[in-house]
Amino acid sequence: MPTSVNSNPTDQRILDGALELFADRGFEATSLDLIGKVVGISKQSVLYWFPSKEDLLMALVDRSVDDLSLALEDSLENPRSPSGRDQGWFKIESVVKAVFRVSAKRPELIGLLREISRLGPPASSRLVERFDPLLTRAYAFLDGEMDRGTIKRHEPKFLLLATYSMVVGMVSEIELLRAMGEEPSMRSLVKRRSDVLEFLRSALLIERD
Repeated sequence: MPTSVNSNPTDQRILDGALELFADRGFEATSLDLIGKVVGISKQSVLYWFPSKEDLLMALVDRSVDDLSLALEDSLENPRSPSGRDQGWFKIESVVKAVFRVSAKRPELIGLLREISRLGPPASSRLVERFDPLLTRAYAFLDGEMDRGTIKRHEPKFLLLATYSMVVGMVSEIELLRAMGEEPSMRSLVKRRSDVLEFLRSALLIERD
């Protein structure tokens, strides 16, 4: 069940409830009546804040992208970040670790990403549009690292898509275990994260002489 703090504004409580339900049950299977029941308000109150379920989904996409972007930005602002050739890999590693932290602390966000991908446009188009500034920076970063000779030459868009699919796929395995009533251990999370990082290191890094 979503965490509903009484001091939260009503619209944020509605978004909290919708996030849990859309990620768990799916968009089509979640009614506004159910969202209102979970939040503790009427369907009419939900519609006061969000004129339709589609409007609610779009607002949820916007908030979720903001939350994920903040988590990724924070992961890159590490005072221990090295300089030189190691900096590029450090940033890649930091982003992957941040995604796994989010999956452990807020699995509903990853569940929503999967649901949006399944739904397709317009929700998926909104997701890509909102992520575009972050993606543009990522493309420029990867191009720069390839030009510097720290990582192997790949098409940046394909590289990001492949990495995204792999990381979300790994995280989805964790969510499947939770759905089956088995809570993944911290050790299993670390193992999956290490597997992803080892694969990326082998696929991307140019070995030094």
